[in-house]
Amino acid sequence: MISAAARDALKGWLDAQQALKGASANTIEAYGRDVADFLAFMTEHKGETQGIAPLTRVSVSDMRSWMAHTRGQDVGARSMARKLSAVKSFYRWLSDREGFDATAVLSARSPKFQRKLPRPLAPEAAQNLIETLELQSETPWVAARDQAVVTLLYGCGLRISEALGLTGRDLPLGEALRITGKGGKERLVPVIAPAREAVTRYADLCPFDIGAGTPLFRGVRGGALSPRAVQKVTQAARMQLGLPATATPHAMRHSFATHLLNAGGDLRAIQELLGHASLSTTQAYTGVDAGRLMEVYRKAHPKG
Repeated sequence: MISAAARDALKGWLDAQQALKGASANTIEAYGRDVADFLAFMTEHKGETQGIAPLTRVSVSDMRSWMAHTRGQDVGARSMARKLSAVKSFYRWLSDREGFDATAVLSARSPKFQRKLPRPLAPEAAQNLIETLELQSETPWVAARDQAVVTLLYGCGLRISEALGLTGRDLPLGEALRITGKGGKERLVPVIAPAREAVTRYADLCPFDIGAGTPLFRGVRGGALSPRAVQKVTQAARMQLGLPATATPHAMRHSFATHLLNAGGDLRAIQELLGHASLSTTQAYTGVDAGRLMEVYRKAHPKG
């Protein structure tokens, strides 16, 4: 059980994350779950409900116990690092509000983990996957829908949530799309002709009315298309082609970035197209080496 005071504090912190940092609904949900699990553990660990006062007295030993307990549940290093980051963020906010020293929590060391580089598809494989998607359904509008969604991921570098967040207001697609990405950050994304054609074909075949305020991409019953449905049809297509398990919808966005870079695209421009807050994230997406990164920095900051 989590005490009412702790629950109120958690809600206050989550509200602050959403208001001040523009965190997405999925991020807020993950933060809330991670910190709620921490608070529930402390209640059980201490043998009493943890109100605000007991939470201000969490020790280094308590933190070690929580981390050992969490790792014992087969939680990987990457997930553990995310959970610890959420707890630290909560404690920074709580200590500012309550005026206590949160060093015991903030000094906890995050486990090291090997950052996995994304695996983009080869250009031919990406094209074959898009073409094969159309063969996964005997219903013409569903086949056109699946192909249109993944074409947007590869042709425009959209996140799957961004593609599925499009509405009838975005029709007909022009030469650019205004996308609202993570943290409410807007960016303008060029739309290549094949993507425009794929979306137009789907919209013409879709049996549901696509109004300005309704989702562009629909499930078979007319509701908003789910990311899971796109993942499942992509899995079927990649298995048919004998592609590796890494050939996911998100890999199409990786492929977009990597293929642009390999064709001579500027890393800074690709960063803007992807909506990345930092260049290092784009560097990881494309697997660019440090030498290429320094070349970009030199162009951006020429010596006088």
